[in-house]
Amino acid sequence: MTTLFDFSAPLIDGREQPLSTYRDQVVLSVNVASKCGFTPQYTGLEKLYETYKDRGFIILGFPCNQFGEQEPGTEAEIAAFCDLNYNVTFPLFAKVSVNGRGSLPLYSWLKRKAPGLLGVQLIPWNFTKFLVDRTGTRVKRFGSSVEPADLASEIEKLL
Repeated sequence: MTTLFDFSAPLIDGREQPLSTYRDQVVLSVNVASKCGFTPQYTGLEKLYETYKDRGFIILGFPCNQFGEQEPGTEAEIAAFCDLNYNVTFPLFAKVSVNGRGSLPLYSWLKRKAPGLLGVQLIPWNFTKFLVDRTGTRVKRFGSSVEPADLASEIEKLL
């Protein structure tokens, strides 16, 4: 697997989604959680999506329960929470692992392409963001504390 578009992942409704669907788009992949101190970032993520989606930008939300068990719900509960509380319209995927043996292959690839501090290939917490260019090959990582609005200039450069 050499590009983001070589992978697939199950959507929150269980259907398998080839990421080639998003070919030629700038992609922001985020591991999300409903009960995290960073959960209000859904508001900023949705605003980024609404601002740039017509210019070839997509956000992919990957619920993950690996950090403090802050995403304990079922896929249906997660989808309802995101809709009711944040009116999320970007694609949400089934709950995944982003670290360890059972890690979603996409996340293993993202961590190799854009390792964290000191080259560590782990995701430390919820709302770690990976920005991928239109070719699906260049990846830049942003930590949980980076607000979605702070990514606007990086997104603009890639659009």
